[in-house]
Amino acid sequence: MIKPSFIKKMPVVILMFVLFQGISMGAISSMEEAVNKAGRQRMLTQKMLKEYALIGMKNSYANPKKSLPMSVKLFDKQLAELQAYVKSPAAAKSLKEVKVLWTPIKKVVLSKPEKSKIATLQRDLEALLKAAHKSTLLITKASKSKAGEIVNTSGRQRMLSQRMAGLYMLKVWGVRDSEFENKLATAMKEFTAAHKKLLASPLSTAEITKHLQKVGKSYMFFKVMGQSKSKKYIPSLINRSANNILKEMNTVTGLYVKGRK
Repeated sequence: MIKPSFIKKMPVVILMFVLFQGISMGAISSMEEAVNKAGRQRMLTQKMLKEYALIGMKNSYANPKKSLPMSVKLFDKQLAELQAYVKSPAAAKSLKEVKVLWTPIKKVVLSKPEKSKIATLQRDLEALLKAAHKSTLLITKASKSKAGEIVNTSGRQRMLSQRMAGLYMLKVWGVRDSEFENKLATAMKEFTAAHKKLLASPLSTAEITKHLQKVGKSYMFFKVMGQSKSKKYIPSLINRSANNILKEMNTVTGLYVKGRK
């Protein structure tokens, strides 16, 4: 007999599976796939910050206590895969820089969340994000293909979804950031521009366009959030919208990679 407690937990388990769907567990086999995984590293820096904040504020939606260690494990695994595959000297050097930054951050992320640590953690994750973005661009350049460029753009949308949500969670937690409004506005502006670019791309098939349209609907919640002056916070709704975007953009990015093999 299935216990009611198990049924209650099923949505969270299913959601976590979906968020990590399409993530290859094997070695990298193409430059487009390398761009995809390098781009996913950018997303994970922001996803981990969001999950750290959710645990800190005791918000259990989507089970951040379980998904945070999964994010850390995935970052480790993909970094190792990228270092084993990438041959470009510049990209390889950049990946070493990512590893140097990541090692001390990993210990903090896996420790008990404390508001006193968040300012330093956010700054360190910003540096890691920049380093991961640099390595993604270098791997994209080494790929020498238009598919690499579109995979990079599509993959970056995953990061922006988590960045917007992460910034919101810090605000809900009561973390003061004088640059909050600017950071959020910039992330939303970049997301909107990239979304339009993807919809207009000749590489976007009917199937991809269908997923992008779903992304547009989920993104509406962020537009409302950005325009609202209300002090009533809705962290679970914003997190759900961000996770929906992440799920769809994971699929879209995978389809771009698959379409060019």
